[in-house]
Amino acid sequence: MTMIEIIVKENKRIDAIISNEIEDLSRSYVQKLLEDGQVTVNGKVVTSKKLKLNVDDVISLEVPEPEVLEVLAEDIPLDIVYEDDELMIINKPIGMVVHPAPGNYTGTLVNALMFHSEKLSSINGVVRPGIVHRIDKDTSGLLMIAKTNNAHKSLAAQLKEHTINRKYVAIVHGRIGAETGTVNAPIGRSAKDRLKMTVTERNGKEAVTHFTVLERFRDYTMIECQLETGRTHQIRVHMAYIGHPLLGDQTYGVKKPKIKNDGQLLHAKLLGFIHPTSGEYMEFESETPEVFDIMIKKIKGVELGG
Repeated sequence: MTMIEIIVKENKRIDAIISNEIEDLSRSYVQKLLEDGQVTVNGKVVTSKKLKLNVDDVISLEVPEPEVLEVLAEDIPLDIVYEDDELMIINKPIGMVVHPAPGNYTGTLVNALMFHSEKLSSINGVVRPGIVHRIDKDTSGLLMIAKTNNAHKSLAAQLKEHTINRKYVAIVHGRIGAETGTVNAPIGRSAKDRLKMTVTERNGKEAVTHFTVLERFRDYTMIECQLETGRTHQIRVHMAYIGHPLLGDQTYGVKKPKIKNDGQLLHAKLLGFIHPTSGEYMEFESETPEVFDIMIKKIKGVELGG
């Protein structure tokens, strides 16, 4: 069991408070914890999901350890940009899920990593060995993989302190006039759709994205984004928030786009960090995948009437 304590910040239903505070727990799972008597408020067991709490109430809950899944090593090719005894830098292709989850227990980056290396950090458990951070299935580009727990702690701390240099390239709808810009808007899980994130003050966490225009087209813009924070779907949510959703984004994007792509045009281009043992700054870059060139040709073709 893992014990978690939450101090209530606003008057809301208990199931909503818990699921908003702990992103990995769905509201239905929280309701099951309540039914099983694993949640207390101010020291008293609570079973009603509809109970409305007050500011400064203290919620304590026992979360059972996740069911141990058998994750199998698979001989899947990896684009390894760098590797030493402490870490790896992987260039993840479009379409690859980072770690096993319901519906995706095979074919993931973790399955490939387990085949490649017997040495992966164990901090995130058997389902996510070596995984320090994630990018979406349809996002390509660079990922840090920790081979030791020491490396994992160091890289995770750098992520938390916002000292890792992370740059992405994206193609967005609309023509952005400014050369540069910053989106500073808190991101949290959507109350309307638990599978989506949104800009919200109610349960949002600080999120800052800086962007620079790389190339303009008539109806689209290619940009470089630099992350100051690393919230789930941050670039996708922020760009949609300012009216420039990513081309191909089926969750936050345009419903009936002129140009279609299966998945958002987003590539993790650059990673820079301090090596956990040498203390040296290391930086890696990855070229955008072929789909970017294909989509740019389509964009230019449409704009020329082709």
